[in-house]
Amino acid sequence: MNFTFNEEQTALQEIAQRSIESSIDHNLLAELADSETGHSESLWKRFVDLGWTGLLVPEDEGGAGAGLLETCIVLEQMGRIPVPGPFFSSAVMATLAARTLGADHLLRDLATGARRGTVAIAEMGSGDLLGTVRTRARRKDANWVVSGLKPLVVDGHTADWVIVVARSEEGIKSFILETADHPLEYVPTLDPTRKAARLVLDETHVTPIGPSGSHAALWQRILDDVAIGLAAESVGASDRALVEAIEYAKVRTVFDKEIASFQVAKHKIVDMFQALEMARVGWQFAAWASDAEAPERETSAAMAASYASEAGVLVTGGNIQLHGGVGFTWDNNAHYLFKRVKQNEILWGGSGHERQRLSRQLIESA
Repeated sequence: MNFTFNEEQTALQEIAQRSIESSIDHNLLAELADSETGHSESLWKRFVDLGWTGLLVPEDEGGAGAGLLETCIVLEQMGRIPVPGPFFSSAVMATLAARTLGADHLLRDLATGARRGTVAIAEMGSGDLLGTVRTRARRKDANWVVSGLKPLVVDGHTADWVIVVARSEEGIKSFILETADHPLEYVPTLDPTRKAARLVLDETHVTPIGPSGSHAALWQRILDDVAIGLAAESVGASDRALVEAIEYAKVRTVFDKEIASFQVAKHKIVDMFQALEMARVGWQFAAWASDAEAPERETSAAMAASYASEAGVLVTGGNIQLHGGVGFTWDNNAHYLFKRVKQNEILWGGSGHERQRLSRQLIESA
C-alpha cells in the first residue's frame, strides 16, 4: 500500500509551506501572541483566498470537498510557525462538527470565511472530554436553555457562534449559541498563539442542531478527527524544532567545538528525528483511515494523537535544550513551538486518555 502523497497533495504541501512562511514573520507572530484576539484580518483573508477555510466543506456548499488528509497537510505546515488565529477552531473543529451533525446551513459561511465558529465541549476534569460534560440542557416552553460552565473555548471570544455540547434527557446534545447575544470572556492559556475564552451559561437560550437522540457517537467521531488534526499540527511544530536544533548545533560552540560534534548531542538529535518521523507516519495513516472509513480508523486516531503529543514535547523540548540559554528567551521562537505542542497534548484529553482508549479497543477486538 502506497502512503506517499499524490501530485496534488504534494503541490498543496509546497504551496502551504511557501504561503505561510511568507505571511508570518517573527514580529507578526510576537504581535499576535501578545494580543487578546490573536487574529489578523489580512492573514485570515489570505487563507480564505487560498480556499483553505473550505477544505472540509462539500463542493455543493461552496467548499473544496477535500478530505481530512488534505486538511492535515495544511495543518502540519501551520504548526511549523505556529500560526495564530481561528483557522483550527473554525475551519477544522467547527466545520467538522457542523458537517457531522448535519448542520449544512452553517457550512457555506464557514467556507467563505464570512462567519467563524468554534466548539464548546470540555469542562472541568481530565480524560474523556465527553465524560467531563456537566452542562445541562432542558426545554423551557417552546425553547431550549442551557446552564453550566465551559472554562476553555478555543477562540470563543472572536467567533460568531459556538456549538455548545450539553446533557439532556436524551443524552449528549448539540446547540448553537450566537456570541453577539452572549459574549465570551477571554482567558490566557499556556500557548499565547492559540487564544481561548470562558463561557458561562445560566438558563441561556440556545438553538438545537443535529439529529434526534444522543449525539455521543457523533461527537466521538468529531473528536477523533480533531485529534488527528492536532497531531498533524504538532508534527509540523516538531519538524520546525528539529530543523532549528540541527542548525543551531552546528554553530553553537562549547570548549571551542560545535556541539553538533559531541556524541551526546548527536544521539539526542537522532532520538528527536526518530520520534518525529514515527509521529508523522501516525497522523498520515490516521487521516487516510478517516477519509477511507477504514476498520482501523478509531485505533489509528488514538495512536496518532497519543504518539504525536509525546513526540512533540520530546522534540520541541530538546530544541530548547540544544539552544541552551538562548532557547528560553522570548527573542527565540523555540518556546512558541513547545507551548503549542504541550497545549495540543492536553487540549482534547491528553495522551494518557488516548492510550486508555487504545487499550480498550485492542482488548475488545481480541
